[in-house]
Amino acid sequence: MEPANVLKIAFYGDDFTGATDTLATAAQAGLRSLLFLGLPTPAQLARAGPLDCLGIAGAARSMTPEEMQAELEPVGRLFAQLDAPVMHYKTCSTFDSASHVGSIGAAIGILQPHAGNPLVAIVGGQPNLRRFCVFGNLFAAADGDICRIDRHPTMRQHPVTPMHEADLRLHLARQGLADVRSINYPDYERGDDALDLQLDALLREPPDAVVFDIAEATHLAPVGRLIWQQAQRQRLLAAGPSSVVQALAAHWKNAALQHEITIAPAKGPVLVLAGSMSPMTTRQVAAATSYEHLLLDAARLPQDASYRDQMARQIAAQLGQGAHVLACTTSVDGAQTQQGDRVGGRALAQACGSLLAQVLDTTPLRRLGIAGGDTSSHAVQALDAWGLSYQAQLAPGVALCQLHSDNASLDGLEIMLKGGQMGSDNLFEKLLQGIA
Repeated sequence: MEPANVLKIAFYGDDFTGATDTLATAAQAGLRSLLFLGLPTPAQLARAGPLDCLGIAGAARSMTPEEMQAELEPVGRLFAQLDAPVMHYKTCSTFDSASHVGSIGAAIGILQPHAGNPLVAIVGGQPNLRRFCVFGNLFAAADGDICRIDRHPTMRQHPVTPMHEADLRLHLARQGLADVRSINYPDYERGDDALDLQLDALLREPPDAVVFDIAEATHLAPVGRLIWQQAQRQRLLAAGPSSVVQALAAHWKNAALQHEITIAPAKGPVLVLAGSMSPMTTRQVAAATSYEHLLLDAARLPQDASYRDQMARQIAAQLGQGAHVLACTTSVDGAQTQQGDRVGGRALAQACGSLLAQVLDTTPLRRLGIAGGDTSSHAVQALDAWGLSYQAQLAPGVALCQLHSDNASLDGLEIMLKGGQMGSDNLFEKLLQGIA
């Protein structure tokens, strides 16, 4: 590896749950890592100390291109000032995005000028999450099967960004990246010299981006080598899930730390706020038998402040009596609350964030769970906090983190952020009971 005090990776997570997965990936690979909940101040950077991997958790996945410009331009400037060789725009492992919301193409267009390297590397696939990219086409697990992403039972009908195209080159072309090439996994067997020549030839007339297949874990190291080699020449922008960091760590032979996973049982009442309406989260809600369930009306929550205040008081009262509370926008049988399917995802996520902030203002907690990518992003942004550090892995793609805040009642709060598709059925019970 490079000298100990050199920042190697600076990443922006387009939602909070994905950002915590990348934080966990880097920490497990032995990299000194911290995730900031916004642009860090000089004082916060000083408090963080030397870092190998610095992250910023954002919510660009739910933004328009115009909003992304305002969000990401300062991030690009900061990453250039920090001079990390690899700038990583962390996307969801399913790449769900669209030209009008969460556009990966728009993000690349904003960040690339701050990198300068002619290579924009897009890493497809993350095998530990059962996401696979083969010949530029993305596949993902669904209830034991592996489905092409445009035939995935959940992602093909995602309420905000349905995936109608599996070929990432074509998917990103619809977002402004007209010329996307690919390096396919059989090429990795040809050896380093042949791969170098292949990439050099591609970059003689640089395309908008190059997609790198990841179909199995052995593909990570050759991709990481190509990215790191290019980044030594000039700062480079990579886009994709946490497999970007996995690839670099595999190249550095910085294998994941094999600590035994132990998480102590929660001390005091636990709150889980589930704004996700995914089938996986629905199963997790049904399996969470240790909690008092409170059904939130997804239609009223964003529009009715008095209803939101009422729900916040009810949650706080139950927690104050020592009960564990699961507040969710779907019932245990998966039915959405009244007109919940008509509610804009961002409006509901922001309302959930406001609700959570109200609860924590009156009822300090030591452990908290939030389900749903957009919900996690907006909920954490509503808190008076500035950073997250990794503690332990609850499930692939689901980390338990510690909140950093200048507010003593929030500082040290253990927080789980999870995307709708992540975790086992008993995840919320694990959050409460711990892992021995």
